[in-house]
Amino acid sequence: MAVPKRRVSSAKGAKRRASAWTLDAPSIAKCKNCGEYVKSHTMCGACGHYNGREVVKIEED
Repeated sequence: MAVPKRRVSSAKGAKRRASAWTLDAPSIAKCKNCGEYVKSHTMCGACGHYNGREVVKIEED
């Protein structure tokens, strides 16, 4: 069984824990209806379409 021989310093443990704190850019896709950039799995705010069908009717001023 693997057991550490010496105590791990607090700085070393903190560095190991903090290594997973990376930020990822949000995944962006184009709307199939209007071509506007939209976050994935989200309704398009410009035209109201999601997954190829109209979910919300957007009134144009």
